[in-house]
Amino acid sequence: DHARAGASWLTGAHPRKTRGADIHNGWSIDQVLADAIGQTTPLPSLEIGLQDVRMVGGCDSGYSCAYSNTISWSSPTTPLPYENNPRRVFERLFGDGETTDPEARAVRLRQNRSLLDFVLDDTQRLAPRLGASDRNKLDDYLDSVREVERRIQNIERQDAVELPSLDRPEGVPPTFEEHAELMSDLIAIAFQADLTRVVTFMYSREGGNRTYPSIGVPDAHHGLSHHQNDPERMARLQKIDEHHVATLAHLLGKLRDAQDETGSLLDHSMVLYGSSLSDSNRHTHDELPTLLVGGGSGAVRGGRHLRFSDGTPMTNLLLTMADSLGVSPDRLGDSTGPLPSLT
Repeated sequence: DHARAGASWLTGAHPRKTRGADIHNGWSIDQVLADAIGQTTPLPSLEIGLQDVRMVGGCDSGYSCAYSNTISWSSPTTPLPYENNPRRVFERLFGDGETTDPEARAVRLRQNRSLLDFVLDDTQRLAPRLGASDRNKLDDYLDSVREVERRIQNIERQDAVELPSLDRPEGVPPTFEEHAELMSDLIAIAFQADLTRVVTFMYSREGGNRTYPSIGVPDAHHGLSHHQNDPERMARLQKIDEHHVATLAHLLGKLRDAQDETGSLLDHSMVLYGSSLSDSNRHTHDELPTLLVGGGSGAVRGGRHLRFSDGTPMTNLLLTMADSLGVSPDRLGDSTGPLPSLT
C-alpha cells in the first residue's frame, strides 16, 4: 500500500480505494499554506520530483496511480503533478530566458508588460460593442489578466534581488545526484528571489524502482526495500538512504549560504524530510522517520531528537508548522491538535 502511504503523508487522509477517475483524498498541508501565504508570490507553490511520472490507472493494491505520483493535493479530488525536468522548472521561474542574470530578467519583464498592456488596450476597445452576456465573459477574462498583472508586479518588485548565476538547464541530468542537486539549486534560487514560498520535492514516486549504480547499488529501490531482514540487502538500502540525505544536505547548504542582514534562508525556512513508511519491509505506517531542519524564523530549535507519545498523528506536526507561519486550520486529516512548542 505505497499509494495509500504517500497520499496520506501531507494530508492525513485515507484515500478512496479506486483504480478509476473517482479519486478522493484530502487537502495537503503545502496547499493549505500556498493558499494562505503564496498569493503574493509569482508562484503560490512549486511541485518538483526526480522521476518521469507517466503511469495511469491502477498502480498499487487497487489504488489509482494518482496517489503514488504526487504528495500535493489542492483539493480532495485534485492531485498536483510534479515537474521532473529542470529546464521546465527554470522556465516556470524565469520564463524562456537563458539565464538568471538580472539584466536579462528585466528585459523579459518589459516584454511581458508590453504584451499585457496590448491585451488590456484591445479589450477596452472591444467592450462597448459587446452584449451583456459577452461582457460578463470579458469581465471574467479581464480578472484573469489582472491576476497576471499582479504577479508581474510582484516579480518586478523582486527583480532587484541578486541571484546566483544559473543558465537554463538543457534537460534531465543523467545521474540521481546531478538531477537532485540541480533541482535543489533551483529551489534555493526560487526562495531567494521570493518567486515562491512553498515547495514539495519527491526524490521518488511511491514504489519507484530507481537503481543507484553510482554508489554501488544496482538493485531496484522498491524491490530492495522488501529486504526480509537480509543483512546484505539492508546494507544496500542503508546506502541509498544515506545517499538521499547527502543530497538533502546540498539543499540545506544552499539555503544556509544565502545570507542577508536578518540571517540565512535556512534560518527563515522549515524543511521537512521524511518517508511515509517507517519499515518498508512490513509496510508500517507509525513512528515515521521525520527530520525538520531550519529555524522557521525562530519557530524551531534544532539539534534535538524529539519523541512523541505513541499514536501521535503526523498531521499534528504539520499543524504546528502551519501555526508558526500564522496559518491555523482547525484540522488537517486525522490531526488532533498542534504539538507542544518546537522551540
